[in-house]
Amino acid sequence: MKITLVIHAMGSGGAERVMSIIANYWASYGWQVTLMTFVGPSQPSFYTLDSRINVQQLDIAGSSANAIDAIVNTWQRIRALRAAIIASKPNVVISFMNTANVLTIMACWNSNIPVIVSEHTYPAFADTGKVWKLLMKLTYHRADLVTLLTQDALPFYPTTQGYRSIVMPNPIITPLVEVTTEKLLPSPTLIAIGRLHSVKGFDILIQAFHQIHNKYPDWHLSILGEGSSRPELEELRAKLQLINRVHLPGQVQNVNAHLHQADIFVMSSRSEGFPMALCEAMACGLPVVSSDCPSGPREIIENGVNGVLVVTENVDELANGLDVLMSDPIKRQKLAQAAPQVLKRFGLEQVMVLWKEAIKQVIDRQNR
Repeated sequence: MKITLVIHAMGSGGAERVMSIIANYWASYGWQVTLMTFVGPSQPSFYTLDSRINVQQLDIAGSSANAIDAIVNTWQRIRALRAAIIASKPNVVISFMNTANVLTIMACWNSNIPVIVSEHTYPAFADTGKVWKLLMKLTYHRADLVTLLTQDALPFYPTTQGYRSIVMPNPIITPLVEVTTEKLLPSPTLIAIGRLHSVKGFDILIQAFHQIHNKYPDWHLSILGEGSSRPELEELRAKLQLINRVHLPGQVQNVNAHLHQADIFVMSSRSEGFPMALCEAMACGLPVVSSDCPSGPREIIENGVNGVLVVTENVDELANGLDVLMSDPIKRQKLAQAAPQVLKRFGLEQVMVLWKEAIKQVIDRQNR
């Protein structure tokens, strides 16, 4: 099997993480994998890629000075991408995220190459402009398959309107225990993971922690990640006099080691696609508190059984949810024991079976 994967860049985001996981899996499975990015060699993959993967950094990204330039540059990108895809001679092309999806569909027009496009945000909150939304509407019907992360997302691409759409959750790798003698976190600690952006709701989390921090003077909050909201979060932390209790260490490579030293995982997001950090924390056996945001958490957590769900964007509710677990080690232990069951639904092997079936489906349809 020859598969070509397309994504804008292989940065540190969740979709990029998923692409690295599935690319490495197929390469280890003996499939010929080509991974194309729009950026150049100056932006290598944040995640480790199998040496057998043919990585092609097409260097076709870049900004446009005006609308005319944008049209010309987009057309040139499509031509360059089409040439690269055809040269890779794939049985199927899989692209990730909306702009790359649109360009890949256009690049493969009338090529007889099946195309699967994968959405990695909740469509209602997709951060795209009007032009790209229109292009998505015009092109996604032509994809051989549209994969969505949750059941909640399916109504945005209904089969009744001509879309071929299915749910394809993100695969969760069974966590390796990263043994280290280094103390990475103060103890006890609440841990959160994600880019420092308003969508992750870390401002809500810091305020919730502030409500209960005097009740739990030994507890700390560590938020792993980097992003544009760092100045605002640092300002909020200082305003609430939490500099010594709330930690913002930035991006880390040894995430699992941090998870294994934490006591409770918290997700305070305003919205999600399919929260991998939440699943990975559960796979590590951490008790979790999560906002019941669209979409993903309610399809992952059974409230009170393998985690705690709280109302989205509600500081009081999040503080109460944290309080319940921080005050009750027996409840924490109960949730921690149930949490790894998430691997039975979203483990790597289970999800890759779904991918194999999806690929077979689009190839068979193409050959009819």
